[in-house]
Amino acid sequence: MNDIIRRSAAAQAAALNAGEVSSEELTRAHLDRISAVDGDLNAFLHVDQDAALATARDIDSRRADGEELHALAGVPIAVKDVVVTEGQPTTAGSKILEGWIPPYDATLVTALREAGLPILGKTNMDEFAMGSSTETSAYGPTRNPWDRDRIPGGSGGGSAAAVGSYEAPLAIGTDTGGSIRQPGAVTGTVGVKPTYGSVSRYGLIAMASSLDQAGPVTRTVEDSALLHELIAGHDPHDSTSLTDPVGSFAAAARTKDVKGLRVGVIEELEGEGFAPEVSARFTESLEQLERAGAEIVRVSCPNFRYALGAYYLIMPSEASSNLAKFDGMRFGLRVIPEDHPTAENVMKATRGAGFGDEVKRRILLGTYALSAGYFDAYYGSAQKVRTLVQRDFAAAFEQVDVLASPTSPTVAFRLGEKVDDPMAMYMNDIATIPANLAGTPGISIPSGLAEDGLPAGIQFLAPARADERLYRVGGALEALLEDSWGGPLLAKAPELTSGAK
Repeated sequence: MNDIIRRSAAAQAAALNAGEVSSEELTRAHLDRISAVDGDLNAFLHVDQDAALATARDIDSRRADGEELHALAGVPIAVKDVVVTEGQPTTAGSKILEGWIPPYDATLVTALREAGLPILGKTNMDEFAMGSSTETSAYGPTRNPWDRDRIPGGSGGGSAAAVGSYEAPLAIGTDTGGSIRQPGAVTGTVGVKPTYGSVSRYGLIAMASSLDQAGPVTRTVEDSALLHELIAGHDPHDSTSLTDPVGSFAAAARTKDVKGLRVGVIEELEGEGFAPEVSARFTESLEQLERAGAEIVRVSCPNFRYALGAYYLIMPSEASSNLAKFDGMRFGLRVIPEDHPTAENVMKATRGAGFGDEVKRRILLGTYALSAGYFDAYYGSAQKVRTLVQRDFAAAFEQVDVLASPTSPTVAFRLGEKVDDPMAMYMNDIATIPANLAGTPGISIPSGLAEDGLPAGIQFLAPARADERLYRVGGALEALLEDSWGGPLLAKAPELTSGAK
């Protein structure tokens, strides 16, 4: 079983269909792996062994009866703890939701259950997805499988660490400013942010509603494509859900052909601020694509330099509004002060005890930006910059098919290194934020090893509704790089020692 959990999700699905292994055996093997190593990693906040095994047994029975099943039926999956799951705790990494059991499933979770994927449990995250390192979680940080003294990225470090450590072959993440792609880069995994609206947000605990997007976290581009096809589609419960038909992403990932593809290198997302070895792996990846027949074009997106500032006004403004519901009155934590337990004082005590420092910081910033006299100067101006970023994308895509940049300016930094320096932490999202402001899709795949033998990532961006382009270029580059490395990058990661959950 140690061998099969290291295979891709597509290979595990093939083994299930061939009768090489049962879903119950496969699910139990992943649960055993979680028990063996997650005590050190803290990738999971909740593991639901009984429900996962029950789903696996049901799929085994249906497969034995000859029922036609989804391609990924029986392959286990982990879900970020910001996605609500009926009957399983959902905390969003916060004490204010500790012990809350949702009464319904998110739309994407319903799709997973209907397809027969055993849900192993819920993964750790920065509190309410606010962070770039999974250090703001109220339940302790997640550690990077490559080096447990380093961060796994954020806010979805739990999902990336679970996939990168072979605790799960697939995971769900959410990406508001890079929280799928940036963890992917620093853990050597694949992360995809779909086009905004192509995957339902119904059942995602919202941070910034105009930016949040759920997507796949996997070990291969093909696996991401298969999972993306499963969770995408129109949902009447989500007013921003697109009605577009779901593309054939897996077919695009298997093409392995980039001849004639125009790849734009974003001038504003390279050079100063990017670690030399990260830039070197990026350049080497572009050279591989060029040798395979792609055309490399330099493009300028001048307003991208303002994207970070605009994001850190829009996002906290929307977060301050979305998090107003956590008031100690309706659900979740309630703290009743001994003196004068008025509604106002209960709300004040609950939010003071239930929210961490980073959440409080962003609520204060967002409330200020939305206040009378400052709305136009801050939030309004940020939205104007957002429009300029969208225009930069439109102009760039008139010249090229996809855009490319390093995913993250550095490799994984050490735990605690930036936790007291919010501005330094925010800079980790400089390359990923523009896609969220514009609603365009993005993918991060491993680009090689940089300093200290740690992974780096390359990001590709495509026009809205053109997600299949990401799978075409990502699948081709993945094959080229793995051929040069002699196998997947994760095979070069150090073996984890036991650390019981």
